Amino acid sequence: MDDNTPIISGVPAAARTVDANGRHEARTGADQEWTAEDLAAAEGHDPTPKNIRRAQLELDRLGPAAIEKTVP
Repeated sequence: MDDNTPIISGVPAAARTVDANGRHEARTGADQEWTAEDLAAAEGHDPTPKNIRRAQLELDRLGPAAIEKTVP
């Protein structure tokens, strides 16, 4: 199968990467850098100062798991 194959084991092509051995590995939402403003918006909240503070506390407390809860 190649990257044009729409789904491999339930993982869409757009969410796969290939390691040095040519194996496909799934990416997750937490694979990229997230800010508190990004998290607030991803959760469907306006990025107000209050929501950004709450999101920052969640990022500080949970780390990448805060993202995984929202953007699997």
